[in-house]
Amino acid sequence: MEENFFQIKFEKHMQQNLRHRTYFLIAILFGILTINWVYSEYQKTKAEQLSLAFGLSEVDALVVREKSDTHVIKGIYLTANSAASEKIAGNIIDLIKKTELNAVVIDIKDYTGLVLYDSQISLVNELGLEDDRFDGKIKEVIERFHKEGIYVIARQTVFQDPILARSKPEFAFKSKYGGLWHDHKGLAWVDATNEEVWKYNVDIAKEAIGFGFDEVNFDYIRFPSDGNLSAIAYTNGDKPRYDVMREFFSYLSEELSPYPAYISLDMFGFVMERHDGMSIGQRLEDAVGFVDYICPMMYPSHYPSGHLNLDNPAANPGIVIDNGMKKGTPYFENKRAMVRPWLQAFNMGADYGAVNIRAQIDMVEKYPNAGWLLWNASNRYSTAGLKLEE
Repeated sequence: MEENFFQIKFEKHMQQNLRHRTYFLIAILFGILTINWVYSEYQKTKAEQLSLAFGLSEVDALVVREKSDTHVIKGIYLTANSAASEKIAGNIIDLIKKTELNAVVIDIKDYTGLVLYDSQISLVNELGLEDDRFDGKIKEVIERFHKEGIYVIARQTVFQDPILARSKPEFAFKSKYGGLWHDHKGLAWVDATNEEVWKYNVDIAKEAIGFGFDEVNFDYIRFPSDGNLSAIAYTNGDKPRYDVMREFFSYLSEELSPYPAYISLDMFGFVMERHDGMSIGQRLEDAVGFVDYICPMMYPSHYPSGHLNLDNPAANPGIVIDNGMKKGTPYFENKRAMVRPWLQAFNMGADYGAVNIRAQIDMVEKYPNAGWLLWNASNRYSTAGLKLEE
């Protein structure tokens, strides 16, 4: 009798314990489902907000994602035509797999000012500023690189924009003698003080981020540097040109920092050594607090004879790069931006094969940096100067 009593009591205890465990598991399951629902609603709301911000009509058209992990970028420049070519892109991917390279920089708006993809921005369509080199498949091009673990950067020219200047003369620099001002190549520029131009370029950048680019790289973020500069009817009055550019960099930060892509700026290589604005408005100190990366174009062939007492700087790439990195790197300490130079991968002033390409890379990597980018306008790259993957 006593044994039956304890057995019944034990069985009731076990049943009660089983119920508690069941309730506990149900509670956990309910919690997980609730969290998933909340997160799903958050992502949906986020997608809708970003979609509206990008100006896209379909939420699904926007790639909702977080910024990619930061790592040392080692990239090469590609035209839109090269990136869109099945064969050329395939060869580039093969090269990247074999070497230390891990990134590509692709034109989305080049020196002509043309937008090189199928854009939904009203001003682009109203003025006919588009030339889709991707045949409507820019997202597929990005995804192809992403599948191979390749970081993809959109390159966008800003103030050298002859097609916008012709289409909207009120946005352009004027000549004191009448009409649009043109540089020595015959290209018109839009006015760097014009906030409508700022917005137009930010709209393009946001659209590019929506396609899936990991970073937007802004080029020609300056006042003109050549041609009859004395003929320009500047509109900034007494405000220094570098203050105008600082305000533009601040605007980029305010508009683009919430979006899932990094911001980088191309600057003249001399910004690493000079801090007077060089009459074009470029100084490191005005940009390092507003963007993620600064990419000085440190091509040795572009430094004048006599620089560092060198008759031909192009023939001494290690000395040129080392000097620039040594002088410029301190300006990045405890700042948002990191330095990621453009390096020379084309023959000018000297042969740029393995020795000279590697000399540049080795000097950059002596200093704290975010990597480097190789420039060849014809997109002719090889393993020359690059470390091979084991």
